Amino acid sequence: MIDVRNVTKSFGDFGALKGVSLHVDKGDVVAILGPSGSGKTTLLRCINFLEIADEGTMEFDGETFNMHSISRKDIGRLRRKTAFVFQNYNLFLNKTVLQNVTEGLIIARRMPKEAAEKKAIAALKKVDMADRLDSYPSQLSGGQQQRVAIARALAAEPEIIYFDEPTSALDPELIGEVLAVMRNLAEEGMTMLVVTHEMNFARNVSSKVVFMENGTVIEASDSKSFFENPKEERTKLFIQSIQAGRE
Repeated sequence: MIDVRNVTKSFGDFGALKGVSLHVDKGDVVAILGPSGSGKTTLLRCINFLEIADEGTMEFDGETFNMHSISRKDIGRLRRKTAFVFQNYNLFLNKTVLQNVTEGLIIARRMPKEAAEKKAIAALKKVDMADRLDSYPSQLSGGQQQRVAIARALAAEPEIIYFDEPTSALDPELIGEVLAVMRNLAEEGMTMLVVTHEMNFARNVSSKVVFMENGTVIEASDSKSFFENPKEERTKLFIQSIQAGRE
């Protein structure tokens, strides 16, 4: 479904990504792990063209794109097939829950308001937020706001959803409700690429794990093999440090 090859990205003299490659099949739930500063979020942002890579190619649904010289038109076409869930929700504070979900459908996709609201309500039901249609973000917990952000992503009917550390801004007691929604999506077959520090999610929900450090992929494998039989010494140390609560 998605194949990115040899992605590089520098910020000044700092090499954030150093020839990273990644493959995602339809139905995969891929967890991207690694210590802070490893390039995880930069990779996700380059894949969705929130950052423009210095080099790299992407194959998406059989079409190949140069990730550095891709046109605005092609970026727009690709984004219509994808959705992005941000770390800090990125909701419009002056709009209700329903309006936050319908905004992109009405403005960007030019969907009639009635059709957009019907689609939005269906998405909000999926994340158990249909009872808060008229609430504003300030009236919601962080977990509820993130569930609205996920509903907004779902309403666009994407082929894949990118998640950038979707629980890192949440209080510990609210993390579970967001992970439960993501687990349900995985069980329904939604393709997801998830930058996360949640090891239980990576171990029990994801189908594949990619471990990054210093802008490179150290190891990539199915989740069971990654946690039970890691091949690289750095991977073993990372898993041990996570288990000890040090990473």
